[in-house]
Amino acid sequence: MIKYISTRGGGEPQNFEQVLLSGLAPDGGLYVPESWPQIDLDTLKGKSYIEIAEIVMYPFVEGCIEREDFRSIIAETYSADIFRHKDVTPLHHLEDYANGNIHIMEQFHGPTIAFKDVALQLLGRLFDHVLNKRNERVTIVGATSGDTGSAAIEGCKTCDNIDIFILHPKGRVSDVQRKQMTTIDAPNVHNIAINGTFDDCQNMVKAMFNDTKFRQSINLSAVNSINWARIMAQIVYYFTTAVKLGAPDKEVSFVVPTGNFGNVFAAYCAQNMGLPIKTLGISTNKNDILTRFLESGSMTLGDAHATISPSMDIQISSNFERYLFDLLGRDAQRLDALMSTFKTDGDISVSDTDLATARTQFTAVRTDDDETLALIKECYEASGYILDPHTAVGMKGAKNIAADNDSAVVLLATAHPAKFPDAVEKAIGLRPELPAHLADLMTREEFMSEQDNDLQAVQDFVQKHTRVK
Repeated sequence: MIKYISTRGGGEPQNFEQVLLSGLAPDGGLYVPESWPQIDLDTLKGKSYIEIAEIVMYPFVEGCIEREDFRSIIAETYSADIFRHKDVTPLHHLEDYANGNIHIMEQFHGPTIAFKDVALQLLGRLFDHVLNKRNERVTIVGATSGDTGSAAIEGCKTCDNIDIFILHPKGRVSDVQRKQMTTIDAPNVHNIAINGTFDDCQNMVKAMFNDTKFRQSINLSAVNSINWARIMAQIVYYFTTAVKLGAPDKEVSFVVPTGNFGNVFAAYCAQNMGLPIKTLGISTNKNDILTRFLESGSMTLGDAHATISPSMDIQISSNFERYLFDLLGRDAQRLDALMSTFKTDGDISVSDTDLATARTQFTAVRTDDDETLALIKECYEASGYILDPHTAVGMKGAKNIAADNDSAVVLLATAHPAKFPDAVEKAIGLRPELPAHLADLMTREEFMSEQDNDLQAVQDFVQKHTRVK
């Protein structure tokens, strides 16, 4: 049975159930597996997404969830009623664009038409299974830069044992993203618009987890990508996609538009589990702290800029700590010191040797709004395929890798273009339509509260409305 340890070295190793419910480690670190299970790729050939999901994920939950129960949870999660494509994250080959080597992995066939559905539909069901077994309730508090919130709410809105509170930066998510969250009228769902940035929201959530008395009083848990189960679920689609494109006989490159580093960290996990990835590319928008790190070896906080790819408007990439832990040789003491420095000074650096290692594992590019619009237009005119602005940010990295690469390059399409109709219309003159199940979204009634960037006020709101007493 795999155990989990904190990146900052505190506490005893935990099992999956403990990690699922706690989210963040008590010492402020993030949970990572003590060791990586190895996957025989030949055994995945010809299997469905659901079958591969069981093979890839079960080692992480073994000892806490019976295999038959886990199989049922996966089958329900990735059913045709939830995801509108049998492959869950299907591939679209851009044969008439760039050099013909780029494939789009469409991650927007779930209920909220963004990649977060793949993990959060599973996470809600895992929570419900474990909480029913333990006869417990939890309070979930999360922060969103756009997509996590709606996906988390969709995953948890029918869970009997969960009260969920989602913080989003007021005016800094698209209208579609906001409406997908705020039009859910359920007694266990609470949307909070914060007068601040996403980083303010994320810092507030972390502060709540670090407030032991508050955390224990409401049985606080997390659905943000700090929760290991989110990463676990995201590992699956790298395996399904690579096998579809010829792995293990052929190497595949992946390019991930990212801000919080969770989606691309899942690819790094897949590599550690035996998936042959030729190149792993990171693409950032103007909020380019990850790109700057790979250029200089330093992470320096800057101002969070509002862009047309708002889900990536992040300066503090919370999942990067998991990668740093490995980069530093799993030296928890050194990692803890670095993260303490980052918290106080907003700046940390790694050695030249560590930077050289990181550069062998990742490449990175940045794309500004003008380039993003140009790439949406270029791709549409060449192939007829419409990119959302986040996927367009990734396209710059995909083109760079494909130019020097004869093997397949997979770009993760993290959202449906209709989630960002203003940007797409500005680029190509066409306004993409929402899928049928969301066609009336913009006319639905909204339910949310507005709060200042005041930790105590938000904690008081959560305490008042949670049903955990």
